[in-house]
Amino acid sequence: MPYRLFVPAGYRKESLYPLVVWLHGGGGRGGDNLKQITGGNIAGSRVWTRAENQSRYPCLVVAPQCAETEMWTTLDKAEPSTQLLLAVEVVEDVRRRLSVDARRIYVAGQSMGGFGAWSLVASYPRRFAAAVPVCGGGDEAKAPALARENIWAFHGELDRAVGVERSRTMIAAIRRAGGNPRYTEYKGEGHVVWGKVFSEPELLPWVFAQRAG
Repeated sequence: MPYRLFVPAGYRKESLYPLVVWLHGGGGRGGDNLKQITGGNIAGSRVWTRAENQSRYPCLVVAPQCAETEMWTTLDKAEPSTQLLLAVEVVEDVRRRLSVDARRIYVAGQSMGGFGAWSLVASYPRRFAAAVPVCGGGDEAKAPALARENIWAFHGELDRAVGVERSRTMIAAIRRAGGNPRYTEYKGEGHVVWGKVFSEPELLPWVFAQRAG
């Protein structure tokens, strides 16, 4: 599986660093190891690596690339695909080779990657310190397992690619299960809300304040 890895300037093996896992949308699929961080995936993949953000929140970023004709998950229940399981192996390899803070591993993804983000936190409870699923969907039946997870979901009200109900129902189910996820819905907006999401002033402070376990 191709993947991009960002390592902070001044990386020191003796220190522990947060790790952000970026799951691209459908337009990032392929084998060029580039589309997952370019085009429509620029905002979500590079917000973490900007110099001004790295100065406050130095972190590692890994961006695996899903194969051209594959998906991160099934669309109905967001069950992990072989590609998503490979992405987990990539994350584990990065953890073995670099100094990763095991309590500060975060996942963010948009559209197809939003489904992937929901799937990872449901499939690996307490593994990820926080999840940021954007315009995705999950399995409401897994809400009890998600009640203890730190989640901030985003969706556009008029999304015609992935209906807004996919996020609304997940958030409602988790709240019924006793969880307290954050949810931002952009009124009058469609599917492409990446620029708004990754410009939210509270997003990075919230993400990096979360710890697993």
